[in-house]
Amino acid sequence: MIKTVFSKIARRSVLTGLVLMTLSPWAATSGSAQNLKVIRVGVTPGPHAQILEAVKPIAAKKGLDLKIIEFTDYIVPNQALASGELEANSFQNQPYLDNQINDRKYDLVSIGLTVNFPLGIYSAKYKSWADVPDGSTIAIQNDPTNGGRSLLLLRDKGVFKLKDAVGFKPTLVDIIENPKKLKFVEVDAAQTARSLPDVAAAAINTNYAVEAKIEPTSAILREDPKGPYVNLIAVRRADKDSEWAKLLVESYQSPDVKAFILEKYKGSVLAGW
Repeated sequence: MIKTVFSKIARRSVLTGLVLMTLSPWAATSGSAQNLKVIRVGVTPGPHAQILEAVKPIAAKKGLDLKIIEFTDYIVPNQALASGELEANSFQNQPYLDNQINDRKYDLVSIGLTVNFPLGIYSAKYKSWADVPDGSTIAIQNDPTNGGRSLLLLRDKGVFKLKDAVGFKPTLVDIIENPKKLKFVEVDAAQTARSLPDVAAAAINTNYAVEAKIEPTSAILREDPKGPYVNLIAVRRADKDSEWAKLLVESYQSPDVKAFILEKYKGSVLAGW
């Protein structure tokens, strides 16, 4: 009799557990790796990848198994996301995403802000911008968003003047006054750090500076941490209201991740939420 009653209770418990898992899969995932929902997130090397590693254990407690996939350029992560090879990416700001959507017709959206990397002008030859000779060659990024951002930085620091109303994507033809008679060479953003031996100075995104073992605070000109250049997490529009997208943002924008960013980067990377 006792055995029969116990068997009924055991069966009832198992059935109850199965029902709960069916009704609420997110509540039943913690502590069992095989039940975690796999989320493939594309990043660029350096801080974006490092921060996602700090996000990973927090996301696991919420039922997400983050698979961090690194890309060495700024083009492929959006291609991979749009084609379904990723669930999300974390490497770009809104002007860059807007440009990609306009040019390539991606149906991608931002679901949350991440970090800001103040852009810098670096030199292997000169310790200050004042030391850069007239007529020098400066390397900037060859994509419209990052190259335009670099030109806006140089304009804001009084290096030259740009035409009015250039928006976020000025080009070299928009320079109207260039008193130092600077010359510019456009290279892939991932190659700007490698160009330093061949130019007087180069505009380098912080993640590529860190990857090249360049201290971000060594920039001879540095962007003010303002404006629209806070980075973001992007997903396909169809996923923007999903439970996992909400949990991914919550995991990233947690106090523990903010503390990690402050401790590791000492102000060279700033939490943007």
